Amino acid sequence: MAIIVDLDLQLARRNMSVGEFAEAVGITPANIAVLKNGRAKAVRFTTLDAICRTLGCQPGDVLRWVPDDEPPRE
Repeated sequence: MAIIVDLDLQLARRNMSVGEFAEAVGITPANIAVLKNGRAKAVRFTTLDAICRTLGCQPGDVLRWVPDDEPPRE
């Protein structure tokens, strides 16, 4: 199972820094890095809600599934 987190794309579209985003969401920049780098094993719904609220987007704009045999797109 490969879940890809597209936070970089969303932050770039909004010209928002990781620090600004982390503060608005209420988690540390280190935890944002864990999400962005694909090292997170889980995301709480409250965190996902805060991410979507901050970015004004849907969960599918931030998360996507890629089959294991397919390389992730950048």
